[in-house]
Amino acid sequence: MNVATEQLLLCGDIEVLGLIPYSSNYTFLARVRQDRSETLAVYKPRRGERPLWDFPEGTLAAREVAAFALSEAAGWHLVPPTTLRRDAPLGEGSLQQFIEHDPERHFFALADERLEDFEVFAIFDAVINNADRKAGHVLEGRDGRLWAVDHGVSFHRHRKLRTVIWNFAGKPLSPGLRADLLRLVDELDGGRLRARLSELLRRSEVDATLARVEELLLEDRFPSPAGDRDLPWPLV
Repeated sequence: MNVATEQLLLCGDIEVLGLIPYSSNYTFLARVRQDRSETLAVYKPRRGERPLWDFPEGTLAAREVAAFALSEAAGWHLVPPTTLRRDAPLGEGSLQQFIEHDPERHFFALADERLEDFEVFAIFDAVINNADRKAGHVLEGRDGRLWAVDHGVSFHRHRKLRTVIWNFAGKPLSPGLRADLLRLVDELDGGRLRARLSELLRRSEVDATLARVEELLLEDRFPSPAGDRDLPWPLV
């Protein structure tokens, strides 16, 4: 984890630069500065969230932060540094480091080249119960590193998994992924991650996250599609 970047996002001065188009909720590009350090960030104010019938109102920003916290606890480091800022210019919201990327290099473009790198994305989405893993929610940074973004509709206590990454469905888990999941069991069953998620999610949602991890370990394989609503829309 880039601790310096997370600290900058937590404490730096925020300047809103403009609205990012084509987002379902109000999403802004911002510059965050502190002393001689600065970074671009994606700012999602809570009051700009579009109400959803199946998620509690005003909780999407906190879910963005929860996804980052879980990814870090598992050792996956998939989500750019993400914090919750209550003193942001347009009110409380999530602030996530902006990743420079080519929008044409999304999952569908990358899968043929480096499919094996997406195993951890698939298991991460199963754990957080990601209801919206579009192809464009995978970014390839300028250095080739892969990132996962847009996790506002995650952590529902009922199954909501909708993703374009079904390539590993039904396949056995690798020993490395099993070790990561076992680490998460410890973290979610009284560890620091449970304490952090309890600040961001409902208790029932934290309990459901632990139950999903335990189920993945018991099944010892990637989940498979379960119905007719297993893909997000639009796909990209």
